[in-house]
Amino acid sequence: MKIAHNKRECIGCGACVGLCPEYFELEEGGRAHLKGSKLNFKTGKYELEIESAGCSGEVADVCPAQCIYLVE
Repeated sequence: MKIAHNKRECIGCGACVGLCPEYFELEEGGRAHLKGSKLNFKTGKYELEIESAGCSGEVADVCPAQCIYLVE
């Protein structure tokens, strides 16, 4: 399973950081960053392999920009 984050669409609201600080942090520019992720050049999204959805499933649901995805 992966978490994918489209940083270009991020509005920097911080909901992901508040709900799931294990995986997300705010960068100095104000957008969220998926900790430990790597850019997938084909999709343009940052991706991180995870074992289970945990808090990331909730974050994908509450993101107002809908730029966080869980990929099976």
